Amino acid sequence: MAGATIKIPAELFALAESSHFEGSLELPLLQSGPDDFVFEEPVKWAVDVTNTGAALLVMGIAEGVAHCACSRCLEDVFYDFEGQIEGYYLIEDGGVPNYEDDDDDAPGEDEFDVLPADHIVDIEPLIRAALLVDAPPMPLCKDDCAGLCPVCGANLNEGDCGCGRPADLVEFEKDSNPFAALAEFKFE
Repeated sequence: MAGATIKIPAELFALAESSHFEGSLELPLLQSGPDDFVFEEPVKWAVDVTNTGAALLVMGIAEGVAHCACSRCLEDVFYDFEGQIEGYYLIEDGGVPNYEDDDDDAPGEDEFDVLPADHIVDIEPLIRAALLVDAPPMPLCKDDCAGLCPVCGANLNEGDCGCGRPADLVEFEKDSNPFAALAEFKFE
């Protein structure tokens, strides 16, 4: 099955019935804040859809490999994504629970959707949300990435650039580092 749509079969309208679906989704780009994650291969997904009475519960996983620029040195870095897919589709409009305005247990309006009349569910938004949750907040090629020289732009992971950064800039970097005081500390 290509894409990310599921045609809900008639047998899933019986209480406690469950069905398994899987496929792949062409997702060339996933944006997370300022970062662009590029998937060169389709994202694989697999879900189980279960009838819970008044709704269909969609649970599964989405997996893929993407690359993006390191936040410090701009070199390509690859990430394995494995996001948990979760969705809830009410079978009928009449199935929406009635909560009091001050009820703290009431779900937000965006926590469920109504099953479309054609019984075709597009789970692409669920897949995107699952992958976004798994995206790193600051992609790095390595934890101690040195980044780029602020003067000449050289990749400092490859060694000192030798551009002769002004001493006051080096001193500023040292002074602005909250851990600089530990440089002189004798650990025993």
